[in-house]
Amino acid sequence: MTIAIRLPLATALALGLAAPLAAQADALQQQLDDLQDFQIIAHRGASGHAPEHTWPAYQQAREMGADYLELDLHMSADGELMVIHDDTLDRTIDGSGKVKDHSLAELKALDAGSWFNQAHPEHADDAYAGAELLTLDEVIDRYGSDVRYYIETKSPERYPELQRALVETLEAEGLVASGSVVIQSFSQDSLEQVHALNADIPLVQLVWYSPAEDGDGLTEWTGVTPPPAEIGDADFQAIADYAVGIGPNVVYDGEDVIDAGFVEQAHDNGLLVHPYTINDPEQMQRLLDWGVDGMFTNFPDRLSGLVE
Repeated sequence: MTIAIRLPLATALALGLAAPLAAQADALQQQLDDLQDFQIIAHRGASGHAPEHTWPAYQQAREMGADYLELDLHMSADGELMVIHDDTLDRTIDGSGKVKDHSLAELKALDAGSWFNQAHPEHADDAYAGAELLTLDEVIDRYGSDVRYYIETKSPERYPELQRALVETLEAEGLVASGSVVIQSFSQDSLEQVHALNADIPLVQLVWYSPAEDGDGLTEWTGVTPPPAEIGDADFQAIADYAVGIGPNVVYDGEDVIDAGFVEQAHDNGLLVHPYTINDPEQMQRLLDWGVDGMFTNFPDRLSGLVE
């Protein structure tokens, strides 16, 4: 893997790199400016229409007007960055066990598409059978900077090398410089590691609100914020120290866990709000009315129709 070398600005200027640095600064600023507009984030690709994290899902997402392709990352036993949501193979792959316990060759031999035809016969396509698990390198090789990527990292305790490997790959491929990537995680540690490696990458803190075990109100899964009813400006500001946005769930078991006030308070503290995973058009419209800055959806076509 090529390792990108980041030079301090003063050193780079002294070496005559002012023009490339200025171009990079312009691209990064353009990305931040674009993020102020509403973003359609294709959750695992157009995963309501095709097997998640496969070429058909990504291609359909692009055709349906998605602004970002969401990618979830795990690592193989031999250190490859694999694009798959679960840490195990059982749900979407014709294999079993943990991703991290299989080599790249073993993972590439598995079928990542047939399950979809069985689970969603209304969207089944014979072409989906036999779809391969993808690596991050394969996705980047195909799309380059023609698309923007919204990448989720998993727990650093599970993959201590993932953050560095990811940042080095993105830098080497020019995707940070071109303003082509956002990184998200439920793990604050993971995001802070990424921020330390490259402060130019926009980060989004994911949160999951659900009932507390004692049944008394809500709790946030990783403890990164208090419950929504107790969250204050200082809590949002703590996230804003390393991230540009927050990605909350909206409902749990059919009940709202955030409201328009949550969105407003996040905005007041300089954070974008990108809720997940919104597939119902009525809920999409409600969140648009709340003023969210983007949404994750399995059906980019539904959201694109509303945004237009």
